[in-house]
Amino acid sequence: FYHGAFPLDYYYFVSRLYLRTGRFCRTVVDYHFSKIPGIKLFYKVEGLTHNGRTECTDILKRGYLLGVLPGGTREALFSDENYDFLWGSRTGFAHVARDAKVPVIPIFTKNLREGYRTLGKIWPFKWLYECTRWPIVPIYGGFPVKFCTYIGDPIPYDPNISAGQLAEKTKSAIKDLRNKYQEIPGSIKRALLERFEKHSEK
Repeated sequence: FYHGAFPLDYYYFVSRLYLRTGRFCRTVVDYHFSKIPGIKLFYKVEGLTHNGRTECTDILKRGYLLGVLPGGTREALFSDENYDFLWGSRTGFAHVARDAKVPVIPIFTKNLREGYRTLGKIWPFKWLYECTRWPIVPIYGGFPVKFCTYIGDPIPYDPNISAGQLAEKTKSAIKDLRNKYQEIPGSIKRALLERFEKHSEK
């Protein structure tokens, strides 16, 4: 998944997935959220984890789906209407997929940045985040834009490629979905108008 300012698309996706298939999707979240007082019960109820590669691999081997947003909090707060990917050198999810011998499914949601945006371009907020890792960046929006989530072709398990190569293949697959379905730069006005248009996209 590409990580929006507010990942509402992800919540909708995992909820609908469960209602339609009965399959529960666990979710990898930022370690720093675990420090919020009283959050452990929420983690347990929602199936969230931050405990690293071993636990994630075990989750997949037990037959669960596992949702990962490799850009994490940095992408959520500091990407913008150009939908840039801020993954850095993160390959942990690819190591997990290789260890569990499972495919990776690329997913992208159109107009996600038009629903909610951040003030991440204001440098004091970024400086504060880099110093503390706390997501203290204002989010605004809640605009009733047209969201549409696209699921790409699974990237099958291949023992002959490295985790780094798998991460790059995954990023390229999500970029392909972005380039195919998302007009860049995104426009709140255009995304609002799409709410009233008929589309044949599925």
